[in-house]
Amino acid sequence: MQQRIAQAMAELENVQNGVAKAEAELRAASVTVRSRDRAVEVTVGSQGELTGLVFLEGKQRTMAAGELAASVLEAAGRARTQMSRRVMKKLQPFTESGGAVPGFPGIEVDWERIFGPGVRDGSGGGRRRDSKLQDEIGEDAED
Repeated sequence: MQQRIAQAMAELENVQNGVAKAEAELRAASVTVRSRDRAVEVTVGSQGELTGLVFLEGKQRTMAAGELAASVLEAAGRARTQMSRRVMKKLQPFTESGGAVPGFPGIEVDWERIFGPGVRDGSGGGRRRDSKLQDEIGEDAED
């Protein structure tokens, strides 16, 4: 019995160390993505927060406000999706049975509840063209 407890404690310590290492790596992680129209570049942190925004080649000067907003939202959405996948990949060994530590049952994680629908298949991570916000931005009159 003592041997089994010692083994379980060692496994728990390995998991705790692995999770701490993953958290430290993710805290410093970021993803930078350019919009499809190459007008903007956004950087997001490990929690999906916008940490950088760069307008490229002065394209924003010739874009309507709605177009520019759509470019920013599109790039930010794709960056968030990439970051969420990076987080999932990094934590995957701890969420699967027998992953990083033999005998460890794994932790069940609802990734879509955390990151939103489509995070696994790539259909999420950005506003759809028909979203209410996009419609309102697109309908703004230019002065």
